[in-house]
Amino acid sequence: MTSSPILAILQLVVGLGLLNVWMIRRGGPTSYRGGHAQTLRGEFTAYGLPIWMFYLVGGLKVVAGLALIVGIWMPTIVRPAALLVAVLMVGAIAMHLKVKDPVRRSLPALAVLAMCTWIAKQS
Repeated sequence: MTSSPILAILQLVVGLGLLNVWMIRRGGPTSYRGGHAQTLRGEFTAYGLPIWMFYLVGGLKVVAGLALIVGIWMPTIVRPAALLVAVLMVGAIAMHLKVKDPVRRSLPALAVLAMCTWIAKQS
């Protein structure tokens, strides 16, 4: 089991957050969607990315989210999952910059990047 309650909480926050975004809320609008997109898939279109990238990134984020949760009991998988999510968050921030979104739309990605960086350092 993980050595720190704070680490476990952050793993749950990031893991459940990723699962929420990619499995529950992917089809609806939020105030953080990139460009003028109303859905998560629409964001990838707004960014000019091919549809296969939507499925690749989504699959990676779901797997990494699950790994962060399972990592509470299997700590060896936490660092790779956190680093993967951190890299994906850098990509998300870059896409928001690409379409000239207001900074507030990048705040969730920035927060997840910070949490994953901390998780990776502690793991």
